[in-house]
Amino acid sequence: MLPRKIIPAITMVRSFLILFALMLVNSSAFATPNNVNCSTTKMCATAGSDDSEPSLESVKRLEDIKAREAELYRLLGDVRREKATALASRPLHIGIIGFGRFGQFIAKSFVKHGHRVVASSRSDYTKEATAVGASYIPLSDPKRFLDNDGNGIDVLVVAVSILSFEQTLRRLLPHMEGMDMLVVDVLSVKEHPKQVMLDILPESCDILATHPMFGPDSGKNSWRGLNFVYERVRVKGIIDPENRESYSSGPEASASTTFFDAEYAAGIDRLERFLSIWEEEGCRMVEMKCDDHDAYASNSQFITHLVGRILEAQGLVETPIDTKGFQSVRTLIGTTTADSFDLFYGLFKYNQHSLQTILTLRNAMDAVVGELHIRERKDSFNTKAVSVNTSRIITQE
Repeated sequence: MLPRKIIPAITMVRSFLILFALMLVNSSAFATPNNVNCSTTKMCATAGSDDSEPSLESVKRLEDIKAREAELYRLLGDVRREKATALASRPLHIGIIGFGRFGQFIAKSFVKHGHRVVASSRSDYTKEATAVGASYIPLSDPKRFLDNDGNGIDVLVVAVSILSFEQTLRRLLPHMEGMDMLVVDVLSVKEHPKQVMLDILPESCDILATHPMFGPDSGKNSWRGLNFVYERVRVKGIIDPENRESYSSGPEASASTTFFDAEYAAGIDRLERFLSIWEEEGCRMVEMKCDDHDAYASNSQFITHLVGRILEAQGLVETPIDTKGFQSVRTLIGTTTADSFDLFYGLFKYNQHSLQTILTLRNAMDAVVGELHIRERKDSFNTKAVSVNTSRIITQE
């Protein structure tokens, strides 16, 4: 029988890293341990000061801390090597539908980590796929793409635009029935694709909603430290698998329950293997509910695009006396308008929080302009008062 709580071995790496950080933070290097004798008030008061002589006890304590730190680094290295071996033992077959700049961008890293990638798109990207070590099957033959010439697909990454996401999935649906795969979106909005996938994908498909918050330009040198937001949506028919209740594995467990648990464990393992690609590339992994993501993104990503588009519409141009601040504004315009208007429109249409962001920005602008008018009226009143008083003085003279 399988254990009540099924967690693949490679998921333990996250727990180890958290434990590692906590051990360092709570190390006795940052607090006076209970077994240190502080009966001498002077010793405690002067501990850590520049002019105090280090005691033999404090030297030994520092040596002990450094030894434990070295051991943790050694253990971390062992775990990382074990994880790399586990990942390399069973590479994933990853299908990418939508092989534009972003699809090609992520394919390079998938291949680098030993996974086998097959791409598909409306245009012919055979040459580009070959260049990154992937194979290519045109979208005009979706059945062959999903079958991957007999190899099948473990993970299907849908890297199309927000506007064409649902239409693309519906085009594949007739060929997906009964297929056991993990379907992943990489859109900049999250609640919309999550709901679309839950509504139309067959139960045999697991679902992972993700937003790599970088692209071919911002991540061209490295993904280290860049945000990767995700939500585990469905695994083997279980919505929100993170909160899945344990299934009995005792004598009363049925054969079907045991089989289900085995399938569930395999689904979790596949999902974790895919997430590990981003972890190994150094991404900052942010697990978050899709609606929370959209609320945050509306007041960060969407408002950035909104302001950039507004400033572009204003027709700002380079001048001979540009300040550094104005140059930053010009950079913002260039960055936001480099993306298609379809992306901007998608961020607006498919994020329920975006309209409120527009209204809030409009109200904020009205409030700031209102403050200027109030100040102007005060200055005008004061000027008139000074003028009247001056006239009176001149008349008296």
